[in-house]
Amino acid sequence: MTEQTAEDDLRGGTAASPGPKALGQAGLWRLWQGLTTILEAEHDRWVLWLPVALAVGVTVYFALPVEPPRSAGLAAVAVSSAASFGARRRMPALCLLLGVVAAALGFAAAQERSHWVAAPVLKRAVGPTAVTGRVVGVEALPEGARLILADPRIPRLAAEDTPARLRLRLPARFPAPLPGSEIRLRVMLRPPPPPSAPDAYDFQRAAWFESIGAVGWAVGAPVELTPPPSSPWQSLGIAVERLRGVIAARVAAVVPRPEAAVVAALLNGRQNGIDAATMSDYRKSGLAHILSVSGLHVALVAGLVFFVVRALLALVEPLALRHPIKKWAAVAALVATFAYMPVVGAPAPTLRSVLMHGLVMVALLLDRNPLSMRLVGFAAAVVLLLQPESLLGPSFQMSFGAVAALIATCESMTGRLHRWYSEAGRLGRAGFYLVGSALTSLVATLATTPFSLYHFQQVALYGVFANMLAVPLTSFWVMPWALIAYLLLPFGAEAVALVPMAWGVAGIDAIARVTATLPGASLRFPAMPGEGLLAIVLGGVWLVLWRRRWRWWGAVAVIAGFATVPLAPRPDILVSGDGKLMAVRGADGGLLLSRRSRSSFAVATWLQRDGTDQPVGTWPRVGSSADETLACDQLGCLYRPVDAAGQTLVALIRDPQALLEDCRNAQVVISPEPARRCPAPVVLDHWHLRRDGAHALYLDGGRVRIDSVRAHRGSRPWTGP
Repeated sequence: MTEQTAEDDLRGGTAASPGPKALGQAGLWRLWQGLTTILEAEHDRWVLWLPVALAVGVTVYFALPVEPPRSAGLAAVAVSSAASFGARRRMPALCLLLGVVAAALGFAAAQERSHWVAAPVLKRAVGPTAVTGRVVGVEALPEGARLILADPRIPRLAAEDTPARLRLRLPARFPAPLPGSEIRLRVMLRPPPPPSAPDAYDFQRAAWFESIGAVGWAVGAPVELTPPPSSPWQSLGIAVERLRGVIAARVAAVVPRPEAAVVAALLNGRQNGIDAATMSDYRKSGLAHILSVSGLHVALVAGLVFFVVRALLALVEPLALRHPIKKWAAVAALVATFAYMPVVGAPAPTLRSVLMHGLVMVALLLDRNPLSMRLVGFAAAVVLLLQPESLLGPSFQMSFGAVAALIATCESMTGRLHRWYSEAGRLGRAGFYLVGSALTSLVATLATTPFSLYHFQQVALYGVFANMLAVPLTSFWVMPWALIAYLLLPFGAEAVALVPMAWGVAGIDAIARVTATLPGASLRFPAMPGEGLLAIVLGGVWLVLWRRRWRWWGAVAVIAGFATVPLAPRPDILVSGDGKLMAVRGADGGLLLSRRSRSSFAVATWLQRDGTDQPVGTWPRVGSSADETLACDQLGCLYRPVDAAGQTLVALIRDPQALLEDCRNAQVVISPEPARRCPAPVVLDHWHLRRDGAHALYLDGGRVRIDSVRAHRGSRPWTGP
């Protein structure tokens, strides 16, 4: 046997007649060569996947059911870095390992951030009690104010058990103190509440990363013990907080409500003072992004300052002819952009936009192309390293999703857009602007829709049209007057700019209000599963980061992600963490509530995640519900879901006296009181609810699937013991 024949035999056949194994290997080899060729052609886009790898590492950290060892993240960075150094001469392996290094770095950043912000959390409700602390934040609310107290002192609570910060609600009848002052007031305190349903918004986690260990409300007026610092430079943070308060007060003195709250939000970044009806109109019309200071506002500030400064310098002929006034204008815009950020706060969208526009101005200074996807990648990497927890919030996701989609669209159409614009006349260019505005709104709306579905369970149907009207009004009227108001503020003459600014805001309010009243303005959907959002994000990233035709493979994942919305099952029973509030699904698919609760946050969360605004009713005190799925008496209710075909009987306990009989007859027993020695197959009592939090139960033909808050979150630093 010759060497060639042996080689052919090892491959599965002869050279003349290759076997199936050889054909399979050849196919895989051709596929590998094709992928390698495509990847080589996209080599300039490889670096864009590093922030994606960072995000993967952050996601893995937050998805873990238990907290990993403190050294896990840094050890992963060290090991993967050493491996990548060893593979530095093998390009495919090096690129893959650099992605692993970035993922490990994201994991380590999230872990270190979690430990860096760690602070004591209140273990039980306290109050009423006197609390002394320093005011570091004051946010106006429609009815009162919200205070952030740092370094609080709480009687009969050891220093090591005292939270670093408190968040308190102050009723409107009490005057709000100035930031920086030390106050004493009587309050009711409780630990930050857990999610109201599995996979719902996790306020406990958000509070952990703000070092807020307790929330509550004041039951007495605050007494000032120490006035705020006389010099604003004694504490830059306090100075900024006071400035934001001054802006809100100046606006309220000149602008009537409800425009005053919106004007103040655009100037100081605080949306809390906007009433619920106005916020609802903005959300339903797809204009909520105008209220959130982000890319649009920062872009307008940077652009307006750049063009105004450059135009003024151009009027001075010696400067225009002998000096680089374009670069001087870029420096002025850069300074204005970074000065704007602390005034409006630094959430993820603002930080992203400031970083991107700062790089744009630096690129102008260096005579480089200022617009590219690498700007988005750089900004995402910085935000993920500084605020890794922001990845989980809608602000980060919607902001970066919209910007990445817009830049990808521009990259694919730049040549054609430039040709169309250069060939168009004046009328054509005006139409070009309208078409561009519509296209921008459409792309941004499509890019943010999955995040709106996942976090808010709604889609603004007329958002494109509302944005075509409201964005130009914001760009060419509202924000220029906002900049003038900033300039006039130190001289007390801000009213000159605030009044016309309020006219523009009134116009935007009208657009939002009219759009929100149109039929079907806001479509509601049940909550999208996390797996669906993940598929859409991965598919969307594949679409926007690559340039060649293979990027359209990502559309398959996007479509699959959207398909999970109608296919996802909805819970048949919902139970709050204390068991005092329950809901069951009626025959018509709506939710029946055990009672109308004054604390409506849990109810609002359940209804929102169910894709509706109102429950179909409440449980009868005695008797049967209209659809006969519930039969109630003074001791409790028996629920027989329609989909279970009568095979599952659920006992919903009101009084412990019902336990003896119901534990013998029901397949599922749910009780807010302890149910020891209950022989029912499935029992959720006081101890289960206290340990695992809110529950969702899915009933299907006699089978019971149970989901809980604890099952989703695991045991992490912010979940408590």
